[in-house]
Amino acid sequence: MSQALLAGLSRTTEPRTALRRFLALDAVVTGANGLAYVAASGPLGRLLGVDPALVLGLGAFLTAFAAGVGALAARARPSGAAVKLVVDANAVWAVLSVVALAAWLEPTTAGAVWIPMQAATVAGFAALQWSALRATAGTTAR
Repeated sequence: MSQALLAGLSRTTEPRTALRRFLALDAVVTGANGLAYVAASGPLGRLLGVDPALVLGLGAFLTAFAAGVGALAARARPSGAAVKLVVDANAVWAVLSVVALAAWLEPTTAGAVWIPMQAATVAGFAALQWSALRATAGTTAR
């Protein structure tokens, strides 16, 4: 994710708008990843050195998760509790990705690059969403 894209997404005086944009970006990226995992679990599993059945299951989960995050982003006022749930899920995903890489996965070189890269991306979404949620809470307290 480029700095220019993030700057453009967050360029607003309304923290709630930034929050909704970060949620929407998460939904798009996660949904695309999930659909790719579902549609090409065999080839991607071989490329990454991960069991294709696991890739398929993760793809189904990611697609459903993305739909939920997209629905949340579409709300004019996303629920703080729901956003916290998304942030927590993203943080858990990032940590579990690294743990899986270290503990039980035996990825190819491509997998050894992809897994931490996607974990960092998801952790970035969590940080952006948390920051925007905090800013949103600060505006409602005034």
